[in-house]
Amino acid sequence: MSEGVRSANMSDGDLVRMNATAVEATKNILAHRNPGEHTIRLLSTTFYLKDDVPISIAHVGDAMATHKIEEAEFTVLTQKERMQCTPDDGVNYGAQFVSFFNECTGAFSGLTQLCLENSMFAESDTVSNILVTCKQLKYLGFLNCGTEGFMTILQVEHPQLSELSFVDCCFGEVELKWLPRLSRVNFVIWRIYKDLPLSFGHVPLLEAVTLVNVALSWHKMVKLSTLLSETSVQELHLGFKCEKIWVQPECLTKRQASAFQRLRIVNLDCIPEGYDLTWTMFILEAAPSLEEFYMTVMDHPCEMQMNKKRRKKALYSKRKGVEWESPTSNFVHHHLTKLIIFCFDSCMVSHVRRVIKAAVNLKDVYLYDRLTCDNCEHLEPLKPNTFPLSKKHRFDFAFVAVKPVERNCGVKIGFDLVTHGTCLHMTEPNCRYCKDCTPGLEDEVKHHPGHLSRPALPTRTPT
Repeated sequence: MSEGVRSANMSDGDLVRMNATAVEATKNILAHRNPGEHTIRLLSTTFYLKDDVPISIAHVGDAMATHKIEEAEFTVLTQKERMQCTPDDGVNYGAQFVSFFNECTGAFSGLTQLCLENSMFAESDTVSNILVTCKQLKYLGFLNCGTEGFMTILQVEHPQLSELSFVDCCFGEVELKWLPRLSRVNFVIWRIYKDLPLSFGHVPLLEAVTLVNVALSWHKMVKLSTLLSETSVQELHLGFKCEKIWVQPECLTKRQASAFQRLRIVNLDCIPEGYDLTWTMFILEAAPSLEEFYMTVMDHPCEMQMNKKRRKKALYSKRKGVEWESPTSNFVHHHLTKLIIFCFDSCMVSHVRRVIKAAVNLKDVYLYDRLTCDNCEHLEPLKPNTFPLSKKHRFDFAFVAVKPVERNCGVKIGFDLVTHGTCLHMTEPNCRYCKDCTPGLEDEVKHHPGHLSRPALPTRTPT
């Protein structure tokens, strides 16, 4: 499909031909392979949800049954994209998928990955039926899906499932009841629910959790100690979409803090600009094993609702920040080695000092300028940029940040303008993180916002 062409602009005949081409190509590839001679490492099929799909995919299912396939993936797309879909479209797509699923259970039984979008199911047990049929499933992703009864309870149980993704969905309360191999969860946008509709049951291998929401004034705060109390999460990615902070800072007892004991990496994405960052210290105090702390502090105009009347009508929060005061005056953290802040501003100096003072073994601090966005290039920033541009300003900042903290004088502070970077060598003439000494800083920001989140759906181009 040519770049920029949208499925909504295509005729039904075009979509039928595209589906037929994808299926025929798959059949031809499989027909030229000896079923018993070679193992197919990956069979990935992307197609549009149309009336002809059951017949076409049934042929693929027959071929799958006669070949040794390690990984089999279906990505089911709809004619309209998410922002174009009406509620009636969602109901129609949901009915089409259920019909397709019921006619092709053989093809689904061997799947290891399934991605669905824009489908509203009339029956609350549709997801359960998928999980029962897809016994080999390892990844299940939903984008803008749900059940017509928004206040239902979805209990998820599966022996093989290792990754789950819910993006802008309304399945009611999602209970991850029994998932012995689940390692990653992506739960993005719970716009119609006051409380986060997610809970964890038996998830002994859960390592990474991503939670993102556009919190309005009526959304309740989330207590992470309660949500994660039965888990051993090591990576936590929290996204705020430049709106109200929806995490409740907590002064935790030793028992409550047990949920954070194994936490090694935290990524706080799109924290709104202009608010005190002291509240983020509660995570540092609660997570004694934390090694890497990433933050992005920005107002992103092209993703925010900027119209004042619409913001008022939708009950966006006027005050987006939260307050918190540490119960420990001389808190010390022994494992944090890396602090990275994207969209750094001079008003964050005191927060950087606070972290440097507490983290006695901190080695590296990276402070980045505003992240670039193609959609925002023509827009004026909502606030003036006070990133220290000159080498002198950067050195002055580093001196102010580190000099008074006697017990952590070995920390290195690096600045980067995204397209050009430089390091201030506070204690060593050669810095292994400087672009003059190493190929670049790319590896140092591998947990940049978004890295921990697996997309709910791949590109919309059928293969």
